[in-house]
Amino acid sequence: MFNKILIANRGEIALRVIRTCKEMGIRTVAVYSTADKDSIHLKFADEAVCIGPAPSTDSYLNMPNIMAAAEITNADAIHPGYGFLSENAKFSELCRESGIKFIGASPEMINSMGDKANAKATMKEAGVPCVPGSEGLLDSCEQGIQLANDEIGYPVIMKATAGGGGRGMRIVWNDDEFREAWDSARKEAAAAFGNDGMYLEKFVEEPRHIEIQIAGDQYGKVCHLSERDCSIQRRHQKLIEEAPSPFMTDELREQMGEAAVKAGQAIGYEGVGTVEFLVDKDRNFYFMEMNTRIQVEHPVTEEVINHDLIMEQIKLAAGIPITGKHYIPQGHSIECRINAEDPFNDFRPSPGTITVLHKPGGHGVRVDSHIYAGYAIPPNYDSMVAKLIVKANTREEAITKMHRALNEFIIEGVKTTIPLQIKLMENEDFKNGNFTTKFMDTFEF
Repeated sequence: MFNKILIANRGEIALRVIRTCKEMGIRTVAVYSTADKDSIHLKFADEAVCIGPAPSTDSYLNMPNIMAAAEITNADAIHPGYGFLSENAKFSELCRESGIKFIGASPEMINSMGDKANAKATMKEAGVPCVPGSEGLLDSCEQGIQLANDEIGYPVIMKATAGGGGRGMRIVWNDDEFREAWDSARKEAAAAFGNDGMYLEKFVEEPRHIEIQIAGDQYGKVCHLSERDCSIQRRHQKLIEEAPSPFMTDELREQMGEAAVKAGQAIGYEGVGTVEFLVDKDRNFYFMEMNTRIQVEHPVTEEVINHDLIMEQIKLAAGIPITGKHYIPQGHSIECRINAEDPFNDFRPSPGTITVLHKPGGHGVRVDSHIYAGYAIPPNYDSMVAKLIVKANTREEAITKMHRALNEFIIEGVKTTIPLQIKLMENEDFKNGNFTTKFMDTFEF
């Protein structure tokens, strides 16, 4: 087992990893930018190293500085959390070359899944259902239009091969819209990812976004740990996640679980990862992408399978084999992402100082957060400040509990998404499980 782990991240996920390391008897090193000098995760780590100024490129994405911090503190492993360098093949390779264990996927695995066109080809070869689309990247706008007319059929969605978070993505319904969207999507992709490669897929109407958690060890075993429903999202950013999915059946869970395991086996996956699917109204499911890291929404899976996924990550990275099985969820868990944003003003970011904070509690209520009264939320990073997670015996009970907990969650000094999420818990369509990824497009609050 590792003696000391450096956490190459910040905020909530850094604190989350530190907590598990403490329970495992592993020493920790926190890194931080100058903007995060007052972050609470520094107080609970055994050591802390400043790695640069506020901009991510100069700190949390600064590989030489992070590696230097690992070397001077004699860390024998690095946990990247999510975001930042968690799916960066170059950083994974740099750790390997330096003799420091990267608690995540190998460079080869990251590369195979990071390029979405290659990932889709790999999944098709493995027998995982995929959305009909282009074979590889598009050479030109006219080639895409021809495919849309002759093979795929409108509507189609053009996607950046290196994309994420909805950037470089356009839904088009005819030839004119295709031509209009082509250049803007490529420019957006090039600016965001340094890669303007585009591919094409059939646009699945009325889809659910359902993902399967998987784990793989160094000895070739891969298992699935049930599903999460992440359909409540705005502009491709998730707002609420739950496990199990209210749309799921036992048969569909078995089919999607088997497909996710095939996906992991196809690349010899090692570690904890997620295979994401689109599921249409007839419960046909299609591979969307694979995330070779821990997900923001992993707590809902932890709650329904009663298993620490960060601990599992660390054990797998240390070479401990999987002793578990495919998991069937017990009870129901819901997570709300609490963002420092103003939902009544087009979700404008709301950095600033928290003047009053009261976190909810009670049986089955969990808050994963790094904030405290007096904490100044910096404007430099993602706006998520907390994850509120509840667990109950049934979905109806979980919704009631979440509604109570949200009303009990007081954050003053900044705007948050809590009022929106309270309204969501009161919505009859949400209560009845009648929603798709387009739910927020027409939701009024």
